Amino acid sequence: MSTEDKNRATAAAILPLVGGAANITSIAHCMTRLRLGLRDRSLVQDEALKAVPAVMGVVEDDTYQIVLGPGTVARVTPEFEALVAEERENSPEAEAEAHPVSADELASQGAAMKAARKAKNQTPFKLFLRRIANIFVPLIPALIGCGIIAGLNGLLINLGWLPSVTPALAAIASGFMALIAVFVGFNTAKEFGGTPILGGAVAAIIVFPGVANVEAFGQQLSPGQGGVLGALGAAVLATYIEKWCRKWVPEAVDVLVTPTVTVLLSGLVTIFGLMFLAGEISTGIGTAANWLLENTGGFAGLVLGGLFLPLVMLGLHQALIPIHTTLIEQQGYTVLLPILAMAGAGQVGCAIAVFKRLKHNTSIRTTIKSALPAGFLGVGEPLIYGVSLPLGRPFITACIGGAAGGAFVGTFSMLGDKVGSTAIGPSGWALFPLLDGNKGLGLTIAIYAGGLLVGYLVGFFATYFFGFSKQMLVDLNVPQESVVASAPAAPAAKPATEPARL
Repeated sequence: MSTEDKNRATAAAILPLVGGAANITSIAHCMTRLRLGLRDRSLVQDEALKAVPAVMGVVEDDTYQIVLGPGTVARVTPEFEALVAEERENSPEAEAEAHPVSADELASQGAAMKAARKAKNQTPFKLFLRRIANIFVPLIPALIGCGIIAGLNGLLINLGWLPSVTPALAAIASGFMALIAVFVGFNTAKEFGGTPILGGAVAAIIVFPGVANVEAFGQQLSPGQGGVLGALGAAVLATYIEKWCRKWVPEAVDVLVTPTVTVLLSGLVTIFGLMFLAGEISTGIGTAANWLLENTGGFAGLVLGGLFLPLVMLGLHQALIPIHTTLIEQQGYTVLLPILAMAGAGQVGCAIAVFKRLKHNTSIRTTIKSALPAGFLGVGEPLIYGVSLPLGRPFITACIGGAAGGAFVGTFSMLGDKVGSTAIGPSGWALFPLLDGNKGLGLTIAIYAGGLLVGYLVGFFATYFFGFSKQMLVDLNVPQESVVASAPAAPAAKPATEPARL
């Protein structure tokens, strides 16, 4: 079966298990998950979904999320969208016939959805973080591609090879970062319900060379001042101004007045306020991150590496995305990501220990064997949802391994040897091509590799000796088909085809 046929087969297997096309209200994907909006949650067959070979797990949040892994999800989603469109086209009246909804039923469904959200503690802060993620996650592939090209170019320059080619590679690697504010503005307006191109137009002011001729707060502005944070603020402001205009401007002149007023007002506020304010905040973020690692590196690494897995579980890691992006904009790399990547090392060490301890549990051992290759490359979902989280205590010992690896990398930062990543998204071994630092690539790679090794070892020994109670070993270390009912087995042949976040 070709790769295209395999992806279409996966999509075809998923569609009926989520209630068919009539039950789908929205389709999107992030780096690892197919995210679906559903009319009726009760139509979803969770256990059958988990049994689909390509499905690594399911997560219920504001959308129903099916974990497929990096690369796979980007290929399955278009096939899924095509099948949904095809099913609706072949039966345009099926949706109405399958779900005849009265006003009372609609009100009842709305009340049930509201209660479900409340039960899941969908706070405004968490919803805001999801919006931030929706703005920045689509930019990650470009960050990764340009970051790898920048690393390759730096290597060629250091070796003195291909001097006629390196300027071209530098232009290719730097072009996206020079205009990243425009993309952030575009995505921000789209996410907040405005016209994307107007958000991009306002954000473009920030990187326009002509702002160097403008004085604000007693100083000359500089192109790029405020960066992605300024672009985000400018686009949000533009969206609210646009909505206000749509409400009050007559339809006959809306096409002329609304875009003009939107760009003019938000542009003036951006130039004479937001660029300076966002610039100060961005500088503060860079200063704070450097101070933290230079003065409390070991402790900071311990805390960050140890808490990252729980942050991922709670969705709070999304708050770090604009911080990473700001650091990359300022310094060329983010010093936080290599430390956070140690959480994946602890997870891998934990999984190996579980494999050794549960010698008779063929089900869990099979899951680990198939998920470990992806785990080494930084794809953590199969091991999290299939092994450590359902077992409980191993999840904690995995965090201990991550804390140890983070402390190792953080300690070197405190000694003056910074380890950074030129892009966000990858971790584990997949981060090696993106590494950068202040003391040469060789030392940077050695420190990061040492951190991974520490994470593996501490995660392994913490889990081996403290990850199981005596009763857990009695209950789990027996031959059986499935011990952890909620843990989906990862695909039998699932090496990551693209770098991905932990």
